[in-house]
Order: sequence, then structure tokens, then C-alpha cells
Amino acid sequence: MRLPPGNAGVRGHGTTSETRRANKMNDAHWARIDEIDNESAEIDFKASFDPTVSQDWCELIKDVIAMANSGGGIIVFGVNDDGTSARGDLAPVRAVDSATVVDKVNRYTDQHFAGFSLDAGTRRGAPAVALFISGSPIPIVFTSPGTYDVGGGKQKTAFSKGTVYFRHGAKSEPGTSGDLRAALDRELNRIRSSWLDGIAKVVTAPVGATVSVVPSEVRLSGADDASAVRLVNDEDAPVFKAMRTDLLYPYRQKELVVRVNELLAGPKITAHDAHCVRKAHCVDGQPNFFYKPQFSSPQYSEAYAEWLVEQYKTDAEFFERARESIKKQQTL
Repeated sequence: MRLPPGNAGVRGHGTTSETRRANKMNDAHWARIDEIDNESAEIDFKASFDPTVSQDWCELIKDVIAMANSGGGIIVFGVNDDGTSARGDLAPVRAVDSATVVDKVNRYTDQHFAGFSLDAGTRRGAPAVALFISGSPIPIVFTSPGTYDVGGGKQKTAFSKGTVYFRHGAKSEPGTSGDLRAALDRELNRIRSSWLDGIAKVVTAPVGATVSVVPSEVRLSGADDASAVRLVNDEDAPVFKAMRTDLLYPYRQKELVVRVNELLAGPKITAHDAHCVRKAHCVDGQPNFFYKPQFSSPQYSEAYAEWLVEQYKTDAEFFERARESIKKQQTL
């Protein structure tokens, strides 16, 4: 039941074709979940999850990373360890934003891992929520310890800095040389399969056909590795998929300010400055800079951060002018 790399997103989001494909895959996994009685390397049961509790987050992140490093798996909420229904309140789990999970993983790994899909359903007639986790091509290392308070002035560590976790049966444990070898073999097999698939397409191409090598993802025009494509309504035309938005637009306003100040080698701007520039220069209408997800805050591209730096270096009063512009608009 390995989930392939790149199976990211939440049920019901993304492009229409991607959504249908993800939903179909999730439905197949739910059918499989119904049949499973016990936990394994690919399945973990959790009776409950409280997003306000540090312990729950640390233990969840440990299992998520261990499964991603082991090729993928599924965490099912609302099920006891023995496979029986916990029948608890799953509303807190269903309310978790996928962006929050990405942020929590990044906090402990410095990686923006988004290879997961959170989906509500039923298992044997009882409500449940499943977190489908894709495999990570390269094992993810914990860069910060997952420590939480257990009361009485004592703390417990779910995972330590510098450790790489894998699934060993129903447990998430530090990896061994064998785990790393298996991870390498999985990635080599994936690459080999991709090569053979490409070779097969060339071999089976009709006589006289022209074979073109193009990327499968559409990237921002400002990206160094961008390729030009033309949008048409021809159903027989080659299909391209959009690059994941979390990679195209990696910064929310807080991260954007940090990134700009980093590029400027010092604290030059504030969140208010970023807000004023956005409004004064109508950034919302520039897809090369700005993206607004349906259920979360706006996100910004690296190209936008670099543009802000360029404007400041050209005009040291750039941000001040933006503030004044917004101030005037508010007084009219």
C-alpha cells in the first residue's frame, strides 16, 4: 500500500483532473482500510488527536516522517490500537489545516514536506479521518528535537535532533543502515521505472513522429528552468500539470518579510510594509508574485521577494512611498 511520491493535497482541492485522481486513489485506500485489523509499517491507528497538545503533534510528526521515509503509509484517526472504533470526537482532526501540518513538519525538519492528503470517511460504519502520506524520495532528517512536557517538571523526547526515523513494524523508530539502503533502492527503482517508461514511449512512437522532451510541470515564467507552453483547447494536445503551489509560492506574509530582510542582510521591512506594497502596487493581480488559496492566507513567490529587494536597492524610499500611498488612500 505504498503511496507514490507527490501525492500531495487535501481531498477536493487542486485541479479538476488532479482532484478526481486523488479522490479515486483515496477511495481505494478507504476500501483497504476497512479490511485491516492491525497496525503495521504502513498503517497506524490513533484513537484521538488534539491539535492544542504538543505531545500529540510531536508523536504525529514522528509517525508522518517515519512513514514518508519508509515509502508512504496511512494514519487513521478514530481507531484504537486493537482496530476497534474509538468513537471519539474527530472534529478537531477534521479542522486541521494542511498548511499547519506543513508548518509543523518544517519546524522540526527544515523541510516543506507536503506529500500528504487528509480525508474524512468511515471505517466499518464508524467515522474516521485518514492522513495519506506519500513517500519521500530522500529520507527526511529531524533538525530539532521533539520534546514535550509530561507534567511534574519532566519532559519526554519523541525524537532527537539529527535522527532519521523509519517504520519498523507498527513502530516509528530511528533508522538503520538497512533502512537507508531500502530508501535508496526505492528511489533507484522509481528512476529506473521512469526511464523505461520514457524509452517505451519513444520505441512505440509512430514512424515519422517527432519526439520532444518537455517538462511535465508548468513553472513561473521567471524561473530559471521555465519552459514556454501555449494554452489550447485541443483535447488531443499534450497534458501538462501545474507545479505545486507550495513550491511556486513558498512564503506567506510573515515568511516573506523574513526572506526579504535576509536578502537585504538586515531588518529593513515589516509586515506593514509588505501589506502596503501589496495594496499600492496591486500585487494581487500579478500571478507571478501572488497566489490566494481558497481556505488560507495569501502566498508569495521567490520572484516577488527578489522584486521587493530590487525596488529597495533602486529606491531607498520605496517602502516609505508605499506606506504614504496607502495612508493617502485611507484619508480620502
